[in-house]
Amino acid sequence: MSHRAAPDPPPPPLPAQTEGEAPCRPRSKTDLFLSFTWLAMQGFGGVLAVVQRELVEKKRWLTREQFLEDWAVAQIMPGPNVVNLSMMIGGRHFGLAGAMAALGGMLLAPLLVVLLLAALLGGVEGSPAVQGALRGMGAVAAGMMAASGLKLLPALRSNVLGLRLSLALAAATFVAIALLRWRLLWVLLGLGGLGCVWAWRQLGRITRQAPAASAEARR
Repeated sequence: MSHRAAPDPPPPPLPAQTEGEAPCRPRSKTDLFLSFTWLAMQGFGGVLAVVQRELVEKKRWLTREQFLEDWAVAQIMPGPNVVNLSMMIGGRHFGLAGAMAALGGMLLAPLLVVLLLAALLGGVEGSPAVQGALRGMGAVAAGMMAASGLKLLPALRSNVLGLRLSLALAAATFVAIALLRWRLLWVLLGLGGLGCVWAWRQLGRITRQAPAASAEARR
């Protein structure tokens, strides 16, 4: 009497992706190191546009909303913004080892490049041609950062502050820093504190309204 082998059980279903969660994540600490090395090598004159394109659009490790929130935290922490962000992402997925891998990727290759350029260009930094090239790179970097900011504007629609208040705070920050020349610390404490307090109030109101909305939906 022949016996047929029992069919293999179906694979367990993948966990559902929660709303607002990034669709991808780093595969390993090596992936973190190489990805942030490549990102750092592209950041001539400004990295905001490069970071947004690499992490949000290409690798999809962050949603636009997550990028805005993490970048805001990275800005108020001591140290370079993109280095803080890289350590936050590495630590989120692989703990301290991941944070160190991301940090190494951000610093190792740029350090070698800077040392090489310092050795090669040490005698020509005052050349008009070199100065003109650096000014041109600065103009391009400013355009890239402005374009990146415009790309991220749609993400403000889902911000707890609302689109109008978010734009008002952004405009007030621009006026305070670019026109009034206020110190960044006072802008962060003033406008940043105002945004935090208002967001806290909005989140509290949403939390209080959630049970009532659930009870209404069950009726």
